[in-house]
Amino acid sequence: MAAAQQRRPSASPISALRSPGSESVDEEIEFDRKTLGFMVPNLFTQGPPVRDPLVTATSEAQDETTDACVACLSGKDEGIECNEHGVPRLDRERHVRFLHQSLGKLPGRFVAADASRPWFLYWCLSALAMLGEDVTSYRESIIATACSMQNDSGGFGGGGRQLSHLATTYAVVLSLALVGGEEAYEVVDRKAMWRWLCRLKQPDGGFQVCLGGEEDIRGAYCAAVILTLLRLPLDLTPDSPAYTGDSSVDLLTGVADYVRRCQTYEGGISGQPNAEAHGAYAFCALGCLALLGHPSRSISSYLDVPRLLAWLSARQYAPEGGFSGRTNKLVDGCYSHWVGGCFPLIEACLNGSSSGPMASGGPAATTAGEHRPPPADESLFNREGLIRYILCCCQDHTKRGGLRDKPGKMSDAYHTCYVLSGLSSAQHQWELDEPYGNNDNGDEDVEGKEEREGKGTDGEAVWAVLPFLDGPQVFDNGDRVRPIHPVYAIPQPCVRAMKEYFDGRQGF
Repeated sequence: MAAAQQRRPSASPISALRSPGSESVDEEIEFDRKTLGFMVPNLFTQGPPVRDPLVTATSEAQDETTDACVACLSGKDEGIECNEHGVPRLDRERHVRFLHQSLGKLPGRFVAADASRPWFLYWCLSALAMLGEDVTSYRESIIATACSMQNDSGGFGGGGRQLSHLATTYAVVLSLALVGGEEAYEVVDRKAMWRWLCRLKQPDGGFQVCLGGEEDIRGAYCAAVILTLLRLPLDLTPDSPAYTGDSSVDLLTGVADYVRRCQTYEGGISGQPNAEAHGAYAFCALGCLALLGHPSRSISSYLDVPRLLAWLSARQYAPEGGFSGRTNKLVDGCYSHWVGGCFPLIEACLNGSSSGPMASGGPAATTAGEHRPPPADESLFNREGLIRYILCCCQDHTKRGGLRDKPGKMSDAYHTCYVLSGLSSAQHQWELDEPYGNNDNGDEDVEGKEEREGKGTDGEAVWAVLPFLDGPQVFDNGDRVRPIHPVYAIPQPCVRAMKEYFDGRQGF
């Protein structure tokens, strides 16, 4: 299902690309192809053949974006060396330097982002890990910073003496997992964390993001990640708003149904019931369900998968090749992860066994039949298009380095992390096995070698990853980045190490 969104008009060079009498523009692009010795597929050099004649500010912004992207995709950027497919190499060294600088002292203008300090840690560490860097050298500084952000009442704030929030807590926990080691894991006050999560749990199944704060699907996903990584108990404390006295009601009770209520008429997922569908919320929803059970049962039982897949596919645009986050919005590099990262979870849903209680008993299955299309025997999105967008349009080729939203934008740590995450998803394929006995495979994280999470004490299914080799590979082998876990969005050995450490703990 190679997705190509059909859109809008204006008197821009893009409209000329497919208008009668536009041969001069076509010849110019063909000349670039011949000069560079490659052939870019027409999908990535021409605007869509169908255009709405109504000109709006939205359509004009779209055409400006398309023009900028086509210039990059067709090899017009001067001074950038491309491979035989017309794709620049991943400027790994420059991006690594940018990330190390972003972990240092930042300019005064960043004071406005003080409450996002944990995010800067996660974005930079995760991106460095994907680029193959050893981030354990940051362990001591990450420990010191995390300790300064932890509150006695549980959880982590955005900085010292700031209110604990599920988003910043999620970022700190993942940062500690990335640097690894007993000292890093022991930073977390797990008992206080558990009590705090109980106070955030709501009777309708969701979680507030902070005490007295909004309830949305981000909170549910962050809570599920924290609970499973830290191996926290699921029992509710009596002061939890969700506490009923029934021992069968716990921290994860009702989460799947809350996710189900967030699916919109378009098929996408909103942050709260009855709101607008958004790509990042789709990832959070699928991540939640994948942590509750095998995706072949949990996702198909609670979501209308064909409608969700149609909405996700419509987020990939041509000729850009990248994803937008919402209907009628521009492409943005960060959705390479938020939308692109949904497809491994959808594929696990489609390709797994459909047996089990969730598949036959979930609300979606019982009310409208099981929402489950046939198995995915080919990629569900255009990987080549996304890889071209990332390497051609999202790299900052100035001395600054880093990755960005789109041409004309400045690189930043946020986009560097999530653009690389999307590149990782496009360059690899994942399979999820049913739970089975102890894993006998080694822990090597080597390109071309199967990597497995291994069975935990709770009988988890096993994710396996290999390089994606079907179809054209338009990037050089040296530009492949390290795979990350489809749900936790950090390298799989980091997930395994933290889980195994807390599996061996007695009590808190």
